[in-house]
Amino acid sequence: MWITERGGRLQPGSINDRFEAYRDALKLPKELVPHSIRHSYVTHLTEDGVDRRFIQQQVGHECDSSTAIYTHVSDDFMNTALHKALAPAFAGV
Repeated sequence: MWITERGGRLQPGSINDRFEAYRDALKLPKELVPHSIRHSYVTHLTEDGVDRRFIQQQVGHECDSSTAIYTHVSDDFMNTALHKALAPAFAGV
């Protein structure tokens, strides 16, 4: 997927090694791994209101339930979504 300065392809192991070196140098949590970027991508698209089907296709999932596992939306996002969903029910109160 990624080409090196010499025209070869970066191997997954070297990407992971470099990522870990940067993560450790920045004193970030050990739980942060390259796959975390994929989860962040899905979460940011979700919080920005991008269509669920589009997100599902972007990450190559057959089922929306698989995509949902990748989504880690903030409490603020969930509260806002809940308020928006319930607002019509309380409009007449």
